[in-house]
Amino acid sequence: MSLYDYEESKRIAAQDFCFYALIMAAMRQADSNNLEALCRAFPQVYSELRERYNTRGGRLPEDGQTNIVRQLEETDRITP
Repeated sequence: MSLYDYEESKRIAAQDFCFYALIMAAMRQADSNNLEALCRAFPQVYSELRERYNTRGGRLPEDGQTNIVRQLEETDRITP
């Protein structure tokens, strides 16, 4: 690691991403050794990432209507 990595970690942390989103992002960018370590540490996260990757729009049947869709619908109702 380097000072650059440390500074980037501060920038990323300031964005206030949720923890599992960060883990999934790390899995997407990991080399094979780091991906293996992440998979051992977070097997359910990796399983869901793979499942969502292989579906249209990343949606799973249990998602139903997402908050984003609901927010867009509410915005459309409010907007004249």
